Amino acid sequence: MAKKTFTTKYMVELAAMIAIIIIMAFTPLGYIKLPGLTITFLTIPVAVGAIILGPVGGLICGLTFGLTSLYQAVTGGSVFTFALFNLNPVFTIILTIVPRTLEGLLTGLIFKALHNIKSVQKISYYVASLCCPLLNTLLFMSTLVALFYRTDFIQTYVAKFGVGNPFSFVVAFVGTQGAIEAVVCFVVASILARTLYAVLVKNS
Repeated sequence: MAKKTFTTKYMVELAAMIAIIIIMAFTPLGYIKLPGLTITFLTIPVAVGAIILGPVGGLICGLTFGLTSLYQAVTGGSVFTFALFNLNPVFTIILTIVPRTLEGLLTGLIFKALHNIKSVQKISYYVASLCCPLLNTLLFMSTLVALFYRTDFIQTYVAKFGVGNPFSFVVAFVGTQGAIEAVVCFVVASILARTLYAVLVKNS
């Protein structure tokens, strides 16, 4: 795998990925709001960025995703995180930024590790593209439970779902939303990343 350095070419590619994330975040492409849930496809550019730009690029793309999520929380673009922000702004900043930043970094590390193993090199794009939305869900929900589970706001969801423990709450809360995000990111990101990697990285 080509070594990632902060060349002009690298910075231009990184800036392009950041721009895509921001554009998606402020159009229906990034956050699809349905009754009772919000589906995000911002894991797609984060996964692609992590694959073609490496762990550092993935971290920056994930951070950008997190900042757009924080913006949604502060402005009321997301009713759920807006309510959390009013409960505890500091915890909400952590919730919206840290999991997404780690998601990008870890996706980049996973791809790098697998891509350096010749026997699994071909599937490294698919594994990384699937790991990104799964990490997004796992890290976000783990942080949500750690910081907000005992609040009255989250307990209303616990009562609504009729569950009795954090694990059951996570399963009930994620539901179809997590599955849709994972499948779409897996399909779209793996195709885009493999194509762009061949053009931008192998030919550089």
